[in-house]
Amino acid sequence: MDNEAGLIDAATLAAANTARYPNESAAYRAARNALLAEEIELRRHLERVAAQRRALPPGGEVTAGYRFMGENGPASLADMFGDKDTLVLYSWMFGPERERSCPMCANVLNAWDAVGADIRQQVALAVVARSPIARLVAFKVEQGWKNLPLYADLDDAFSRDFRATDAEGKSDYPGVNVFTRRDGVIRHFYSGEMSGEMADPGQDPRGAPDLSPLWNVLDMTPNGRQPDWYPKLSY
Repeated sequence: MDNEAGLIDAATLAAANTARYPNESAAYRAARNALLAEEIELRRHLERVAAQRRALPPGGEVTAGYRFMGENGPASLADMFGDKDTLVLYSWMFGPERERSCPMCANVLNAWDAVGADIRQQVALAVVARSPIARLVAFKVEQGWKNLPLYADLDDAFSRDFRATDAEGKSDYPGVNVFTRRDGVIRHFYSGEMSGEMADPGQDPRGAPDLSPLWNVLDMTPNGRQPDWYPKLSY
């Protein structure tokens, strides 16, 4: 037993696994059950990380009057909440200096759009980029997105403060930020802070958990994710 959480040892749970498949060898079953124990530990670690994230103390109050242009006109950060008290905001790499959207961002947003209606049952969802709103909406139409509210950062102030561009506004960086609204006060709750400098040797820089199911699916295959392959906008 796990003496901290009252959990049964992962190896014990894996040893009781009854899954068997045609013609598998004893060596395969032993290795697979060892892997299963690690997968159980991974699931538990993900939950510990999520619990630690939920337990963060209140973040900084958002006092700046950030200006956005939404699909229905001018908007503030408060407007993005709608009737929810939590806002998940994705900073999309599609600044005015780019000919096309970042393919990796598009891949993430394609997946998020598919579950956007579900996400928005629980929290508000918004996507912010630095290009004019008409350009963002044109790409949304091209991709067939239905559940991603888009906003243009009118003066880059939000993008600079929340690490989605550099001081000169010449580069884009992807980002996820979570904000809360309690008693009319908006606070920053969480941001993904992993950067390229934190990448492990031989691995493509990425955060954890992955925001796109693409990589989770490839991680289950024999070759895994290839660090020199990236999704495209079209094939």
